[in-house]
Amino acid sequence: MTIRVKFLTFDRINHDAIMDKHKVQQYFIGSLGVILLVFIVGLQSFTKHKKTQTGGAHMELFSKGFKQEEFIPDKYSCRGQDINPELHWENVPEGTRSFALSVKDPDAPIGTFVHWLVYDIDKDTRNIPEKTVPGKQVKNNFGKEAYGGPCPPSGIHRYYFRLHALDVESLGSINTMDQFDEKVEDHTIEKAELMGKFEKK
Repeated sequence: MTIRVKFLTFDRINHDAIMDKHKVQQYFIGSLGVILLVFIVGLQSFTKHKKTQTGGAHMELFSKGFKQEEFIPDKYSCRGQDINPELHWENVPEGTRSFALSVKDPDAPIGTFVHWLVYDIDKDTRNIPEKTVPGKQVKNNFGKEAYGGPCPPSGIHRYYFRLHALDVESLGSINTMDQFDEKVEDHTIEKAELMGKFEKK
């Protein structure tokens, strides 16, 4: 009787050990799967947004009309000729197949005010002269497709000129400002920004 009890005890211990080992293996395999999934997702995200700039430099946007954080001349506002300023850029990332440009005022009373949206700009373009349209335009908050210069009701406003290097040759048909933002965001390799200020006096 005593011997039988010992065998039963041993068998139970051995069975429990096997079950514990099996659970550990399942936990290990499950954890490994989660880690692998996170790694793959992270790698895909990194690859999508990887910046492969020429010479390792970041893309930069400039204007002959004004420098970063300077005041935008009246010429490019509703107080002047209301034409777009000259823009040029450097260090375009590898894989760029087209560009998109936006001009927005985040300080408007209604929220961000869109002044200009242009897309399908040719990949070989490196500058936009004054008073020109380099690609397809989308209707802005002025209710028109053409560039609308700074025209704040009061105070000093900031105007962000953002150039996006895209991984597609064309964004297709875009009918709204939201569509522009969504498609541009989905295909952006890198972007460059130039901010100018304006005060309506």
